[in-house]
This record gives sequence, C-alpha cells and structure tokens, in this order.
Amino acid sequence: MKKLKQLINENKSFQIIGNDELVINSIEIDSRKAVVDSLFVAIIGTQTDGHIYIEQVIQNGCKAILCSTLPKNLNKEITYIVCNDTSESLGILASEFYNHPGERMKIVAVTGTNGKTTTASLLYHLFKSLGYTCGLVSTVQNIIGEEISISTHTTPDAVSLNRLLDEMANKGCSYAFMEASSHAIHQNRIKGIRFEGLIFTNITHDHLDYHKTFSEYIKAKKKLFDEVNADAWALSNKDDKNGLVMLQNTKAVKYTYALQNISDFKCKIIECDFNGLLLNIDGLEVWFKLIGKFNAYNLLAVYSAAILLGEDRDKIIQHLSGLKSVKGRFEYIMSVSGIHGIVDYAHTPDALQNVIETINDIRTRNEQLITIVGCGGDRDKLKRPVMAEIATTHSDKVILTSDNPRSENPEEILSEMQAGVPSHLYKKSLKITDRKEAIKAAINMSQKGDIILIAGKGHENYQEIQGIKYPFDDKAILIEQLQLLEK
Repeated sequence: MKKLKQLINENKSFQIIGNDELVINSIEIDSRKAVVDSLFVAIIGTQTDGHIYIEQVIQNGCKAILCSTLPKNLNKEITYIVCNDTSESLGILASEFYNHPGERMKIVAVTGTNGKTTTASLLYHLFKSLGYTCGLVSTVQNIIGEEISISTHTTPDAVSLNRLLDEMANKGCSYAFMEASSHAIHQNRIKGIRFEGLIFTNITHDHLDYHKTFSEYIKAKKKLFDEVNADAWALSNKDDKNGLVMLQNTKAVKYTYALQNISDFKCKIIECDFNGLLLNIDGLEVWFKLIGKFNAYNLLAVYSAAILLGEDRDKIIQHLSGLKSVKGRFEYIMSVSGIHGIVDYAHTPDALQNVIETINDIRTRNEQLITIVGCGGDRDKLKRPVMAEIATTHSDKVILTSDNPRSENPEEILSEMQAGVPSHLYKKSLKITDRKEAIKAAINMSQKGDIILIAGKGHENYQEIQGIKYPFDDKAILIEQLQLLEK
C-alpha cells in the first residue's frame, strides 16, 4: 500500500492529471483485475493495446491510470499519469511498489539462447547447499526457499516478477537467481531491478518469429548489459563470437569465462562420458555429474559467478561437484536391456547440435543414435528445416514428430522440417506425427547399446494442441515403454 505520489517519486517524465494522494493497493496490467485502489497500467503488447480497456477499468472502480496516450474524454474523478513508454515505467513503478527487492538481497540474472535454466538452477542449488536461503526464477519452476511453484513464463511480467522477488526478500532470501529471456528484456519486464551480477551464456538462432532478425535478437540480449547498474559485475562467455559484444557498452565490472580463449576464468575437459565430466577448472581436477561440453560451460559460469559473489573456491568445487542435472536437461536413463535414453530440452539448432555432438563424442559408433525431434507451432519457422538437417546429418536414424503444434497443423510443421533433410540422407529419416508412437517406434528399432535422444520438450509435462494442454512427459513415456519392452 503506497500513495500514488510515492510511486511516481517526483519523476519529471510523468505528467499527472488529478489527485496524486490516492492510495494504491495494487498495480495491474490485466484490466479484469483493476479495481478500486488499483493503478492500471495500459501496456501496448504484441496481442492487444491496454489503452482500449481504460473505460472498462474506470467502470470497475479503478481511479488511477498510467498511459502513454490520454483518452479523448477525461473523467474528472480519475487520476491520469502520462509517460512516453508505459512498459518501461511499469518496471520502475513495480520495483518501487515492492520496496526494491534488489536492494534487500543479491539478484543475479542469466541470459543467452541456451544454458539459462541449467546455470540459474545450478546457482540456486549451489548456494542452497552452501547454507543460504535462496530464490529461483526459471523456465521449469520458481522457488522461494523450499517452496516450489510451476512456472508459466521464463521471466514473468514486471509486476509478478517484483512481487515474487519481494516475497523472496521478505522470507529471508540472501540471493535470487533468475533467467532473463530476450522477450522479457525487450518488453522491459526487468526494468527497475537492481542486479548484483549478469551472466551471458551464448547466442544462436532462436525467437526470430518475435525479433524478426538475428541482429535485433542480439540487441535485446545486449540491452540487459547496457542498462545494468555500474556497481554490478557482468560475466560473459568469451568463446561465443558475441560474448565480448555483450560487454561493449556496459557500466558493470567486466569478466569472461572460456574453454578455448584466454579469459578470467578457464576450464578444460579431461574426460567426458555418460557418467559425467572430469574438468580442470582453474587448476583443479574435479569430477562433475553433469554430461557434455555444453555443461562444462554451464559449470564454469556457475563457478565463476560464485567466486564473484565472494564464496571460497574449495567450498564451491566441493558442493558444485555433487549437483545433478536439471530436469529435462540431458537427463540420462539406462534401461535393464541396455538401451540408453536421453531427454533434453534442445529446441534450437545450436542446442540440438550440441547435444548430438556430445553423444557422438562419447559413444563408440558400434551402436545406433536414434533422434526423435519436432518443432513447436506458432514459433520461428526458419529453424525447422535446419533442425531436421542437423538431426539427420549427425544421427543414424531420425524420427520427425510433433512437439507443441499449438494452433498449427502438425503435418505442415513436419513437412517444413522434412524440406531440410538432405536428399542423400532421406532414407534414414521417417515421419511419425504422434509423439508417443514415435517414442515407441524408436524403442522397437533399438538394440542393446543403442541411444535414443528425445529432443525439444525436456521438462515439459504437456503437449499443447489447438489451445489445450494435454498431459505428456517424454521421460515418463520413455521409461514406461522401455519397461513394457522388457516384460
């Protein structure tokens, strides 16, 4: 509960028409929730413009409205606050309303195409094991201390995010680790939050359905680093060709990590198999339970961030080496009959290639790699043929199947994927639209020692078809079908 004038805090960029002594009990962007004592913020979104709902929220009793364009007919009973960009102002107001969570605990944000969830989640579990009360905001789940809730977005809207961070701070969290998606950065959902540190993992082809061009996608990621406070630190993957680009204009203290290039934090892979990784990390040889080169980067990022947060090197290594893979990220299963199963969230060309290359680096080539992959509907169409080309080029057999078709026809998605299959590799691929049948087919064509990779959905426990989310869990179905085979 705050007076309106406390929220706007004498910001000269606001034009105020009406009574700034109003008491505000909530900030709302959903017109259905804006009632008496709410501040309704009219956001111009990708689907709708909140300004068209101003009259509706007034009828609901709302007395305060933040907008970028005033209505033609002003209501004398209403207080209007006018600004240039309501999405940008929303984050600042939400942070003020929820008493600046970033000043009451240390918040670290992770951005990049791949590795966000693993890096943020490992940081949460590492600091929890070091004895801290922590919070996590991720694609898979949100956690406050020990309380877990399922996520609906990688990064929530500005109000929900600040409310969540405020709850973390109120419940004694010393740290909050969060994913920062390109959508969230571009839409100013994280505006106004004070960060202790930022981590950049990598950037590859993704979300061009939203950003339109790769350069715009890079700009969205870079915006986070350009706007961060000067007393923060920024940690970037120097092996990524855009890693140093992210740091170009930041006011934060700059650090880098890498496996290949000279950097502030360095790591080398000594051994890698289906049991884990042996790494030389800043001069120490340590065995980790995570698998693959991409996880070497994730582990190094986590180690580096923990050092920057002031933790002891030996304690970091001790606790980090005991952590397991995040749900849906290279989850490894070995059946009784000797068939290897891997479930991974890889839904971008780069992520899929990384996972398949990891498997190929480990296996003997005396066995088959059968890859099951699809592409989501209502998302970037350009990556569909690329994903199919990568899968067929680097696997022994490929089953193209449905992912989350959403409002699209799954058959059309698969046809667009098939267009990317090289003609000389066409015989090693087949199309099975039903995802469960695709998993069953892969198992039926497998023998002892073969590897089945199910890519694309990872932790998701549903399949979205025509607006309905049906229960579907890749890992659960894989285990169920393997057990049926072995009966």
